[in-house]
Amino acid sequence: MRVAVYPGSFDPITLGHVDVLRRSLDVFDRVVVAVLVNPKKAPMLDVAARVDTIVSGVAEALPDFSERVDVRPFAGLTVEACRELGASHIIRGLRAVSDFEAELQMAHMNHRLAPEIDTVFFMTALEFGYLSSSLVREIVRFGGDPAGMVPPSVAARLVAVAAAEGAPSRMR
Repeated sequence: MRVAVYPGSFDPITLGHVDVLRRSLDVFDRVVVAVLVNPKKAPMLDVAARVDTIVSGVAEALPDFSERVDVRPFAGLTVEACRELGASHIIRGLRAVSDFEAELQMAHMNHRLAPEIDTVFFMTALEFGYLSSSLVREIVRFGGDPAGMVPPSVAARLVAVAAAEGAPSRMR
């Protein structure tokens, strides 16, 4: 079985992430979405909420593939998570050329740490190239509608969290 790890903070998972995940499932038998626990960051969604929204978002967006997707938190080095999970590949998504330099550097470092684990890059589909988790968070915190940027259940969760944080209501 070919297993890959798709690491990231996924705060929140976007339709661009879902697009990369969908295409990676054409290549790999199982993909583990590894949700990074980073104590240096202050995420909008805590790790349990991120795992929950990814599970629900994948079930909505990729119902025929969700059985082949595992979602779990991790802390530490991605290559160590790969070793623990029996994964031979790391999946990374690229939105634009500007992402490539940092991703290439990370791929080389991961190869240095674990030569048996390869990184595979997937370009996000053109219609999702503008999306980033940080932009989605900002839109929601200013009362914008994240529909069409994230799966519907994720959008509902973000709006609820933003409202609890005191974000302005959506303009109509």
